[in-house]
Amino acid sequence: MAYTYTLGMRRYGFPDLKTLLARATPPRAGDRLAGIAAESAEERVVARMCLAEVPLADFLAQALIPYESDEVTRLIVDTHDRAAFAPMSHLTVGDFRNWLLSDAADSAMLARVAPGITPEMAAAVCKLMRNQDLILVASKCRVVTRFRDTIGLPGRLAVRLQPNHPTDDARGIAASVLDGLLYGAGDAVIGINPASDSLAAIHDLLRLLDDVRGRFDIPTQTCVLTHVTNTLALIGRGAPVDLVFQSIAGTEAANAGFGINLALLAEAHAAAQALGRGTVGDNVMYFETGQGSALSANAHHGVDQQTCEARAYAVARHFRPLLVNTVVGFIGPEYLYDGKEIIRAGLEDHFCGKLLGLPMGCDVCYTNHAEADQDDMDNLLTLLGAAGVNFIMGVPGADDIMLNYQSTSFHDALYLRQVLGLKRAPEFDAWLERMQLAGADGRLLPPGASAALMDMTRALT
Repeated sequence: MAYTYTLGMRRYGFPDLKTLLARATPPRAGDRLAGIAAESAEERVVARMCLAEVPLADFLAQALIPYESDEVTRLIVDTHDRAAFAPMSHLTVGDFRNWLLSDAADSAMLARVAPGITPEMAAAVCKLMRNQDLILVASKCRVVTRFRDTIGLPGRLAVRLQPNHPTDDARGIAASVLDGLLYGAGDAVIGINPASDSLAAIHDLLRLLDDVRGRFDIPTQTCVLTHVTNTLALIGRGAPVDLVFQSIAGTEAANAGFGINLALLAEAHAAAQALGRGTVGDNVMYFETGQGSALSANAHHGVDQQTCEARAYAVARHFRPLLVNTVVGFIGPEYLYDGKEIIRAGLEDHFCGKLLGLPMGCDVCYTNHAEADQDDMDNLLTLLGAAGVNFIMGVPGADDIMLNYQSTSFHDALYLRQVLGLKRAPEFDAWLERMQLAGADGRLLPPGASAALMDMTRALT
């Protein structure tokens, strides 16, 4: 189905919905690289004006990637909740934007309609929104998940403690874990990106994290961010697996590039749930995404990278994850060129994920060859905090010495919590108080105040 729009004496034509979405997307390097971006600012504005008049129902009638050849499309279509969609079924994309910004779309209503929103609808309305619109709507979306603690409650911000080490050295990792815990980080997850794919090495890391967590009765979850097939093998060997991690994308072909499909994820989800290791909930999956992954695998089918990213959230939503985060600037400037593009993409991803009912976090990050710096990351961090992001990363010194990119530090989390008055997960806050690492108000105490700290320090260093 073609879409047309007349501006003055000029008539613009867009041959299909996929092209219209791509032309309406804010500027970004990946779409320029793919040759699908608008050719001018005028064409971009016209595409948005045209998109605003498209009925939401069109997204149910037209698949951007054919149903027959893509299992992500089949998942989106086959699991769509038409009853949840009914309150929005008469709206255009422009009407949908206005409704989302209205008082009628409160937190309870947004939770009810989330199963009726497809990723393509979320991506489309996102393209009509200013940054402040993305922040406002996302701040109304509350998604709460649980395993050993509760993540996503109002007024709370969790942190993934990321103690990566270039050689998986146990003492180096333990020192970083101790550093993070002393700064009140780790309530989202203590999660390591391993330097090795050796099952024996990964098993050792899982055992290290589980021993620390168990010895000090820390109400959090641990994870080694290895491929899902490795995690399945380790579950079979009796390893202490809390969460199953996997990077995912928005097309079947891109997921195949990651070595996964929906059936494999379903097998891993069932295996992790069968372990029954959660104490307050059973959300056992941890997914990471990022704009540009489908394009980098030449698996985007001409769909713009922001819409491909939103489609990845359909995969995540199907498995009720504990955590989902977009690693927003990690892939590099070929996909998000500078700080402005990274900031916009981070807000888009958080908005679309929350709108679809996901517990969204963000790795506020950039690579050293991007036209971005830590001031850009401070801006995005603060904006996401205002938008109600569920969790961020905590990396020693904000510099990941294993993955070689720039992220956010334990100090950055302290800043965001202080300036916005945010607390940690309630179970984790209570643990910090029991350990005399924080007071009843959540503020960190001087290290010398805790006898338990000395025990933890001896155990971890």
